[in-house]
Amino acid sequence: MISREDFIFAIGFDGAEAVVDGRAKREFGKLSIRELTEAGQWRAAFAAALWSGKDEDIQEFRSLYNRASGSDYKTVDELKRLFGVQKEEIAKALVL
Repeated sequence: MISREDFIFAIGFDGAEAVVDGRAKREFGKLSIRELTEAGQWRAAFAAALWSGKDEDIQEFRSLYNRASGSDYKTVDELKRLFGVQKEEIAKALVL
């Protein structure tokens, strides 16, 4: 599996490699889920919560997003569709 930072800033795939936004990774890669949301990095924050695999991280993100957007997303699958993020077993990353 690729690193947390590579996963949360993956912008696409080239075959079996994740293509990663290197600038965003350098600027925001070490931030927590809450810090990412405060920086307006909602997709990255959701990806970080998904990458952790912890229910409490998903719940924290869902609560932050629903409060900020006025939405009422209830499931992780709804959020996966909304942000276009799916946790896949990818072994390599290409940082641009």
